Amino acid sequence: MNTVCMNNLPSSRPIRIGSGRPLLLLAGPCVLESGELARFIAREMKRICARLGISYVFKASFDKANRTSLDSFRGPGLKEGLRLLGRIREEIGVPVVSDVHEVAQVESAAEVLDMIQIPALLCRQTDLLVAAARSGKTVNLKKGQFASPWDMKYAVAKMRAAGGDRIVLTERGSSFGYNNLVVDMRSLPVMRSLGCPVIFDATHSVQLPGGAGGSSGGQREFIPHLARAATAAGIDGLFMEVHPEPDKALCDGPNSWPLDRVEGLLQQLLAIRAATGEPDDE
Repeated sequence: MNTVCMNNLPSSRPIRIGSGRPLLLLAGPCVLESGELARFIAREMKRICARLGISYVFKASFDKANRTSLDSFRGPGLKEGLRLLGRIREEIGVPVVSDVHEVAQVESAAEVLDMIQIPALLCRQTDLLVAAARSGKTVNLKKGQFASPWDMKYAVAKMRAAGGDRIVLTERGSSFGYNNLVVDMRSLPVMRSLGCPVIFDATHSVQLPGGAGGSSGGQREFIPHLARAATAAGIDGLFMEVHPEPDKALCDGPNSWPLDRVEGLLQQLLAIRAATGEPDDE
């Protein structure tokens, strides 16, 4: 099992992801709503993770280019979004991750981000994968809702051929008919067998894509169930969209987890992780 190392972080201490390493948590609001809100969430999450011994990376999108409706809130955009993420990185001292949707965004994003994320719907976009791999940054590649876990080996191969050696894979559910997702927990060991650490996206996995008319719905109540199951199955990290008031969030509120309930859930997951031990490397 490969271990990925994130270097040159604001804390000056590298984060190692993989077998025998602390749980990694990517968490924050779905999209950058305001600098003040983002900094508040980042501070709270940093404190929680420090208490629990969890490696933390602040996550928020500068642009959600794949919203259901043209009228949906997308975020501040590339320039302002990267400025806000850079400020969080420097002021709060946490690494940051955000999505890129186009090859043209990668160079600017790599100047600020510690981890570049490829959205699930773009996991087969060769030019984007190659550009992200060549950036030298750790890349979080989310498995498409339409893709099988074993077929992710081809996406990984594209990135490795481009010189990328710091690749993390994320499971976020598979399409199940219309407006619904299911999670096959077998995908976690399958993708781990590709030599990459694996993250479970506990919040997008309960999303109901396009299920609320012009926006996506969600079943927030099932987040703890899936997170506990994935932890027992063996994961290296967890992805969660968190918000102090999920019902007022400008994006993905129905499948975001309340900030004041994060620590309790993480404590449960750490207990499960301790009880089950290290997942087997395939």
